[in-house]
Amino acid sequence: MLHIERYSKTYPGGKKAVEDLTLHIRSGEIYGFIGHNRAGKTTRFELWQE
Repeated sequence: MLHIERYSKTYPGGKKAVEDLTLHIRSGEIYGFIGHNRAGKTTRFELWQE
């Protein structure tokens, strides 16, 4: 189970990578992220692994 509430990430210099993300994934559910290049998809996953 994964619950994320109002998550934001800003890099030095003010570059926003993720803004106000809320996500609820239940056990057994499968999700994917689709978006254009530099949309922040990889950033989201890297930050959840910290």
